Amino acid sequence: MSPPQPHFLVLTFPLQGHIAPALRLAKRLLAVAPDVLVTFSTTEDAHGRMFPAKPTDHGGDDDGAEEDDGRLEFLPFSDGTEAGDDARPLDARIASFHAAGAHGAAEIVDALAARGRPVTRVVYTLLLPWAAAVARERGVPSALYWIQPAAVLAVYHHYFHGHGGAIAEHRHDPSFVVELPGLSPQMIGDLPSFLTDSTDPSDVFHSFFTTIRDLIETLDKESPKATVLVNTCQEMEVGALAAMGAYDVLPLGPVLPSGDESGIFKPEDDAEYMEWLDAKPANSVVYVSFGSLASMGREQLDELLLGLEESGRPYLCVIRKDVKVALAEEEAEMHRRVKNGVVVEWCDQVQVLSHAAVGCFVTHCGWNSTLESVASGVPMVCVPRMSDQRMNAQLVVREWRVGVRAQVDGGGVLRAAEVRRCVDEVMGNSEAAAELRQMAGKWKGIVAEATGKGGSSDQNLMAFVDGAKSEF
Repeated sequence: MSPPQPHFLVLTFPLQGHIAPALRLAKRLLAVAPDVLVTFSTTEDAHGRMFPAKPTDHGGDDDGAEEDDGRLEFLPFSDGTEAGDDARPLDARIASFHAAGAHGAAEIVDALAARGRPVTRVVYTLLLPWAAAVARERGVPSALYWIQPAAVLAVYHHYFHGHGGAIAEHRHDPSFVVELPGLSPQMIGDLPSFLTDSTDPSDVFHSFFTTIRDLIETLDKESPKATVLVNTCQEMEVGALAAMGAYDVLPLGPVLPSGDESGIFKPEDDAEYMEWLDAKPANSVVYVSFGSLASMGREQLDELLLGLEESGRPYLCVIRKDVKVALAEEEAEMHRRVKNGVVVEWCDQVQVLSHAAVGCFVTHCGWNSTLESVASGVPMVCVPRMSDQRMNAQLVVREWRVGVRAQVDGGGVLRAAEVRRCVDEVMGNSEAAAELRQMAGKWKGIVAEATGKGGSSDQNLMAFVDGAKSEF
């Protein structure tokens, strides 16, 4: 009897910022090893939004979407909330998600084995600390796919291994500097917000703090060492990766899209913004997007558009449909204020960033957006809000020197004058702006080499696949 094919089950939290890098990794695994199988799994609700025409209940052979001649299969797991909107507090929903998600993922592993398609390796993203236990109970090795910088994982690790006291003591003092092993000195205000804002049980995001604590404990249980795949490359985070000796770390990123990719957000039928970009001079356009989650108040929208107009440069600005609806923003009123730019509800960000006309990216510094900008050689104006975004901005500004950080006012609003100042600092004719552009071009080349054939990330990905093949 021939041994089973290497089969990766990729499990991910149901947010676009998690789904996108997980799906990209799934497709990279298929691309580098033609003999492997991949099953991609997120919650039934997110699966239904990815494939609105597909059935979302699982249990039979025909219930999952398939691609790549059946080598990639999409099977959702139940998180216990499929009956409709869940009005419970976030901590109750997360607790329910952990219990139901573990049960649902276990059902998928068992069902695949019964179908003669056994899982040989579980790969899971952060916020799923139960995934490793599901794998362990079935004798299947697992690997965490860390979709944030290695530096952020290092901070979390040190927080829960003896350094939490100093951070907790000074968490309300953003300028206080902490020293963590292997990392450059960190100001409290640059650390992940879940460690500074969410440790109190009354905080709305406290369940994320406890989930990350559980994740670190999960990694500690792995023997001899937990395997952690990191969506970064060796060259981008030398120090942080060296500080991660507690884990078997494989930097294999940036994991970028390799063509069409499914996600929760669907493209508009027309792509007039690309024709608009085609007509603009090289490096002249400001691209603005604050990601798939960030909300925006009326005051912030007004200040943002005013600052972009005052910059005098053409701009492409993403204002999501849900933000417009929440603000009751009428299209006519929006277009009346927009004279130098184009406002869209969605765009193909990688395609936009790779366009020659784009010279600056005003971003919330989510890790996917940050990596896509670095890979495209586009300097950034960083407007971080929460989670890992503040550390991502620090990497952009201090470590790689490919951007500037915008300052918000006491109410958290990015004012028009600051928008204008930062855009001018990145796109102007000063020596500092020229250096930013030069460094952006340098890092674009470094990333291309790392992810290309024989590069450091390519070799690490192949080593991971080869290791998975040797396990049976």
